[in-house]
Amino acid sequence: MSFSATRRYAALLLASAALVGGTATGAVAAGTGADALAAYPCDVTMSSSGRLSAGYYNGTTVEPSSSQVTAAGKEAQCLLKYQGYNPGTVDGIFGSNSKSAARLFQGTVNGACRVNLAVDGRIGEQSWPYLRRLYC
Repeated sequence: MSFSATRRYAALLLASAALVGGTATGAVAAGTGADALAAYPCDVTMSSSGRLSAGYYNGTTVEPSSSQVTAAGKEAQCLLKYQGYNPGTVDGIFGSNSKSAARLFQGTVNGACRVNLAVDGRIGEQSWPYLRRLYC
């Protein structure tokens, strides 16, 4: 199989996997082959109350997905990057680089804020407020 045929086949597989995954709801936006390869911009702002936001996801409950592009994934990656942790490419998929950055972030928060976040690389209800700098 030639290189271009291999690329077309890979793109077709990615697009098929996204379609089989079903319809997206809430903060989840199913990625197609093109979306999965996209790098999203990070324009992090701070509100007058000190809350950080990149404009992709506004909540503090949805956990970013490691298998599809989500608004929560883009938001978490942007906020990690803004705070000096390297999540890799901001693509909305919370993969191994993002999880590694999240673990470093969680460990730092535990030491600095004297809290006991699970250092598991998952951004969920306990980690979001610290990632948005609502606490400590």
